[in-house]
Amino acid sequence: MIYLITIGLLLALLVGWVVVEHFADAFAHRHPEFGPARKVGCGSCGNHCQGHCKNEH
Repeated sequence: MIYLITIGLLLALLVGWVVVEHFADAFAHRHPEFGPARKVGCGSCGNHCQGHCKNEH
C-alpha cells in the first residue's frame, strides 16, 4: 500500500510542476514587460537557453 501512496505523491508533484510552469508561461504572456518566463536549467545570464553566456568563467 505504501508503494501506491508514494507513486501517487510523485505523480501529484509532477503534475503540480506542470501546472506551475503553465501558470508562469501564461503570466509571462499577459505581462510581456517582465520578459519571458525563465525555464528550468537556463542560466542567470538572461539568454533564455539560446546559447552560452559570453562572460561565463
